[in-house]
Amino acid sequence: MILEVDLSPLEALAVLGAGAAAGAINAVVGSGTLITFPVLLALGYPPVVANVSNTVGLVPGSLSGAYTYRRELAGYGRLLLTLAIAATLGAITGALLLLWLPSAAFDAIVPVLIALALILVVAQPWLARRLAGLGKGEHRPVGPLLLLGVFAAGTYGGYFGAAQGVLMIGLFGVLLSTDLQWLNGIKNLLTGLVNAVAAVLFIIVGDIAWQPALLIAAGSVVGGFAGGLWGRRLPPTVLRGVIVVVGLAAIVNLLV
Repeated sequence: MILEVDLSPLEALAVLGAGAAAGAINAVVGSGTLITFPVLLALGYPPVVANVSNTVGLVPGSLSGAYTYRRELAGYGRLLLTLAIAATLGAITGALLLLWLPSAAFDAIVPVLIALALILVVAQPWLARRLAGLGKGEHRPVGPLLLLGVFAAGTYGGYFGAAQGVLMIGLFGVLLSTDLQWLNGIKNLLTGLVNAVAAVLFIIVGDIAWQPALLIAAGSVVGGFAGGLWGRRLPPTVLRGVIVVVGLAAIVNLLV
């Protein structure tokens, strides 16, 4: 279904800018939803509609961010296919839960998920230091626990998605490898796939606000390329500070 909207030029510019910021942050940290989702809430969209439209809009940016890591991922086709299958099944599960559960359940669950996402974003530097201490370049075989974790992260991403990239980086660092740049490339690819699979289901049966979704898509493509190419140069403390402030604002918006 299509939800008709009419954004003012200033509101459209705000959504476009939020999409660009989210695309860049997703390529580097993996929490872009915590930028775009609160913007859509502030513009008056119902939470479920905002989440669905946001997921659809972020697909191009997620894939553009993954494209910038194509060299790191070359030669790992079988591994990526195995992880992609688990992520896809999770994305379908999460998206169906979002569509089947009543909107009141989403309203109650999402503040908790945002709080969890903020904790993960804040804890990421500590996690990176712990992973770095394990030694670089160690690639471990794929096991059932890793596949189950990817399925769970995909389910989370299909349902809401904020900081699913942080979840995957932590999971991969413990069960797959400690090469963070390589893991970031895998994370970008899988989160892009999760968003794309969920978006297809949402387009078929969901309520989508297409005007902000398309604006987020346009901004996220530019932001995804920029984040993948230059985002590592940005001060991570600044990025995390912005994410935390915007995420807390979203929680307040949902609870009042």
